[in-house]
Amino acid sequence: MGDVAVLLRAVAFSAAKHRNQRRKGAEAFPYINHPVEVAEMLASVAGVTDLDTLVAAVLHDTIEDTGTGGEEIETLFGRGVRAIVEEVTDDKRLPKDQRKKLQAERAPGLSTPAKLIRIADKISNIQELMQSPPQHWPAQRRREYLEWARRVVDGCLGSNEALEHRFDEIVRQARDLLSGEA
Repeated sequence: MGDVAVLLRAVAFSAAKHRNQRRKGAEAFPYINHPVEVAEMLASVAGVTDLDTLVAAVLHDTIEDTGTGGEEIETLFGRGVRAIVEEVTDDKRLPKDQRKKLQAERAPGLSTPAKLIRIADKISNIQELMQSPPQHWPAQRRREYLEWARRVVDGCLGSNEALEHRFDEIVRQARDLLSGEA
C-alpha cells in the first residue's frame, strides 16, 4: 500500500474512532478536525514527510480519547506508529493536574516525532481556544492554558524551527486577544 493510501486509511480510522466526539469549544467542532489539522500542520509548516509521524499525528488522540488499544494501532499501522502515539498519550486514570504536570516534565525526553506532534497539538488547541473558547472558560483559564502549553513546548524546543516559530506566533496572537479581556 502506498504512503497516501496508508495516510488516508489512518484518517478514516481516526474519523471512525472519533465519530461521536466534538471539541470542547462553543462551536463544538467535529473532533476529527483536530488530528487532521495537527498532521496537516506537520506537513505544511514543519515540512514533515515521514509517514509514521504523519500517521501518528492523525491517530495521536485515539488511545487517550476513544479506548483504542495500542495493539490495534500496531496491527494496522505498525510498531513505529504505535510507539509515537503511546508517547503522546496521557494516562486518563490520573487526575487532570497530574497529567498536565507529567506532560510538561516528560516533553524533553520525547522522540523527535512525538515532540513535533506535541507542538502542533498545542498550536491547534490554542487556535481553537481563541476562535471558539469553551463557554465555561474565562480569560484567566485561557491564559493559564497558554502558560502550560508554553512549558510543554519549551521541553520540545530544537525539534523544528518553523513549527516553534508558528507556536510563538499563535501564543503572541492569543495573548494580544486575551489582553483586552478581564
